Amino acid sequence: MAKSTRTKTTWQKIRKLFNDIHLWAGLISGMVVVVVCLSGTIYTYNTELREWASPHLHKIQAPAGAKRIPADSLLPKIANESGGIITAVSLPADPARTYQFSVRIEGEQSRGGTTYYVNPYTGNITGTSKEKTKTGEFMQTMFSLHRWLLLDKIEEPLIGDLPNRQLGSYISGAATILFTLGVLTGLVIWFPQKLRNWRQGLKIKWSASWKRINHDLHNTLAFYSLIFLFLMGITGPQWSFPWYRTGLQKALGTYKEQPAGRGEGGAQSPARSTGNTEAGGGPELLPFTTYIAAADQALPYPGDYRITLPRHAETPLSISKNRVGFFAPAASDQISLDASTATITDIQIFRDKALNERIAASIKALHVGNVYGQFTKLIYFLACLVATTLPITGTLIWLNKMKKKPAKHARKVPKVGLPV
Repeated sequence: MAKSTRTKTTWQKIRKLFNDIHLWAGLISGMVVVVVCLSGTIYTYNTELREWASPHLHKIQAPAGAKRIPADSLLPKIANESGGIITAVSLPADPARTYQFSVRIEGEQSRGGTTYYVNPYTGNITGTSKEKTKTGEFMQTMFSLHRWLLLDKIEEPLIGDLPNRQLGSYISGAATILFTLGVLTGLVIWFPQKLRNWRQGLKIKWSASWKRINHDLHNTLAFYSLIFLFLMGITGPQWSFPWYRTGLQKALGTYKEQPAGRGEGGAQSPARSTGNTEAGGGPELLPFTTYIAAADQALPYPGDYRITLPRHAETPLSISKNRVGFFAPAASDQISLDASTATITDIQIFRDKALNERIAASIKALHVGNVYGQFTKLIYFLACLVATTLPITGTLIWLNKMKKKPAKHARKVPKVGLPV
């Protein structure tokens, strides 16, 4: 008797193709994805963990009824103490948080300079960003694991003259691209062949066998976190591959050729104090309260301020303002002012920009989840935790299928019993 054969439908053929791509993309990148996503899950709360480990740098006990010292009056003290050039000052809306003075010290190699934390009621320096803690060192290790798979810790190049940091970046970037491909193909194969069964992909059958629970965990959790996994995956490789970063910028329509001699803006002006003219012909600064008042007229909402001091007489003073709160957007609004008169020369409201410009300016925020404050951080933490489990549950699904025995096509002949 000839075996009956079923002709596969077009949808079944497409689904199988996507399933194969999904399988091999996951198997090839699985181990790296687990490491990258686990470290990324922990690093989501990098800022919060570092503040928890060094509370004296960020928080103080605000005296009842006391007023904060004007930050501009502390400029000479910080300049003398640091021996460097003050480039910016951060003023928090929360009265129980410290002022932050960003200082660039001549010959300093650390990126971003040094931050001095100051008690706004006493003017005392509570510490600097150079202080080391076990938590800070651990978070730095997590960052190295996430970006370079700790290969930056190895001095001798493993492959030719290729720096190990770059090698680690290439590996993590390639694994992230495969992960993103897995996310997209996973969405296709998630849809059931019979649409009436689509609800099965939205729940976990906890009363079933462990194999079924594992399958449901893979499918259901991935579906619910799909959009966040896609955002993490599509933005990540830009830090690994220049061609990817350029392609992403071109796709968003925000690509610009880098000008020659970028970063050669010249030496910054020395630190300034209110009422004094800086050496080199810089502008005479007004009290910071004058600039804040001008900014509040244009941006009438409570928020944190970051004042970037002008480098030269012709350079405007810049103020960034961020909303505060659990659901506050991370993107800041920008105001440029004439340092001598506090006249606003330019206003850039983030929400008024074109969509592609907002997306391009939020690539890092979209990758780490810092889009709408603690709200999206929590969502990203959970989604990244799900991403860590997907290679594991996916591999178990594959192994379980490999263990299945081929179905028996032989017809069973029923036993005939003797008449009683």
